[in-house]
Amino acid sequence: MNNRYSAGIILLIVGAIILLGKAGLFSFLGTMFWPLLVLIPGILIHVLYFGRVLPAVALVPAGMLVVYAILFIFCNIFGWDSLRYLWPLFIFGVAVGLFEYHLFGSLKQRYIKTSAIGLGAASLICLLLIALWGWGIYVVALICMLIGLYLMFGSRVRW
Repeated sequence: MNNRYSAGIILLIVGAIILLGKAGLFSFLGTMFWPLLVLIPGILIHVLYFGRVLPAVALVPAGMLVVYAILFIFCNIFGWDSLRYLWPLFIFGVAVGLFEYHLFGSLKQRYIKTSAIGLGAASLICLLLIALWGWGIYVVALICMLIGLYLMFGSRVRW
């Protein structure tokens, strides 16, 4: 009697899984949560490094994976067309990985820190240029107009 009951529960669960799969639940979960397959290895590599299992150089791909997973989660939520503006974050991921390697590595080599800062600055410059190329030029025009108004009417102290 016990085996029939267990088999009935298993068949009930299998049937429910099949129905949920046909309803599209698993495809929805797969399309929304696949970046976790990138985030989990990145966090796991961090844990293994801080647990003294992996060398410090493993922090380079770990930092990259975490940044890329956050970027992919953002694109899943707000749409993949935003990636045309956020592509410099791929460069930033390398910068984060190198900077973690510099911070936590035993060898404090200067070129690693310089490379990380250079890549981070290049990423930031690219993000700013993309912002200025599109809607950012309106912000620059507005700031220029506000500064002009302040210079004309804001301060009565003359040079």
